Amino acid sequence: MSFFNKILSSVGIGAAKVDARLASDKIVLGEELKGIIHVQGGDIEQQIDEIYLSLQTTYLKESDDKKYHQTATITKVKINEPFVIMANEIKEIPFAFPLPSDTPITLGSSKVWLETGLDIKGAVDPSDKDFLEVAPPPLVQTIFSALRDLGFNLRKVENEAAPYHLRKRLPFIQEFEFYPTAGPFRGKLDELEVVISNVSQQGVELLLEVDRRARGLGGFLSEALEMDESLVKVMITNPDQAAIRRTLEDVIQRYS
Repeated sequence: MSFFNKILSSVGIGAAKVDARLASDKIVLGEELKGIIHVQGGDIEQQIDEIYLSLQTTYLKESDDKKYHQTATITKVKINEPFVIMANEIKEIPFAFPLPSDTPITLGSSKVWLETGLDIKGAVDPSDKDFLEVAPPPLVQTIFSALRDLGFNLRKVENEAAPYHLRKRLPFIQEFEFYPTAGPFRGKLDELEVVISNVSQQGVELLLEVDRRARGLGGFLSEALEMDESLVKVMITNPDQAAIRRTLEDVIQRYS
């Protein structure tokens, strides 16, 4: 390889290209993400040190009274051992890995994408980005249906920086904001905020923030002091929608 070609390769000219070809861009939380990595050799022979898949999202963060979006890596997966790809050669490498249970569901402003990159010694990192549609698993869908039966409409979904006491593996939480438009809680609650965590085959943990509607002078004072909100954890293990509805109604009623 000539010195001139090495310089061109190091700035990405004539370098290898990578493309993740997904079996499907729609996936249910907890399922395996599958596909093939398509690597197209450039104008020269190159050493590929690593191909990686990085699952990414963004979340809202606040600093100095300003809000901005920060990128977060949900998981990063190494696909291969080092290899050499010849000029114009094509290699295809299959991959499969389970979507982490704390991956955001792609509702509202929540976006998730797969970034595919090559680590090439001395070269710019060519990358490829594919957006995913992440659907809730059946139990979470049943929880959403139970909340609709109780008169709640989903108003907003957003990834937000996690407060210290709620921070786990990732620096953010996904918050689902519901508004009571009918049913037993209309006029009693301002909103119901739900955080879903510990999604597994055994069940789902919910963190509910019940925001009571201010009533009278004492109510307005409580709201001004942010004392009108109650945080409660609920573990949902029964897949029966009627049982979930009763559980949620009892808990929300207790704190509203």
